[in-house]
Amino acid sequence: MPTITFDTSVFIAYRPAKFPAGFLLSAVVVQELAAGATDKSDLQRLDAVRRTYEKEGRLLVPTSEDWWLAGKVLNSLLRGLKSKASGRTPRISKAEQQRIVREVLIARTARRAGATLVTDNIADFKKVRRFCDVRLQSGAAYFKR
Repeated sequence: MPTITFDTSVFIAYRPAKFPAGFLLSAVVVQELAAGATDKSDLQRLDAVRRTYEKEGRLLVPTSEDWWLAGKVLNSLLRGLKSKASGRTPRISKAEQQRIVREVLIARTARRAGATLVTDNIADFKKVRRFCDVRLQSGAAYFKR
């Protein structure tokens, strides 16, 4: 079975109770989930999960190289530059930049770990994938199995 990680959209839409063997958790996704937590107990549960994944070496944390590449990808998206794989890309707005930076970091860490990224945010990740070739699967396809 391939290594899997979930985007925040999957946690929101499907609320998975169990994770597949070898599941990797993104620190960026943890940050997004913490920002949307409804109360202190949600934050405490999330922190416990984060600490467990960190101890087990299964927490995907962006490195300085990931941050650097995220900056390069964002620069390319903001300027509408060509990607090696698929030519000129449409420019993104400054407003999209804040959201996309997290998507780039999630994609980059998933790719570095050799994991398939399960997401319902396929449109944003397709933009990112032009510069960071991450394996994607939709949440709908993954949870239908």
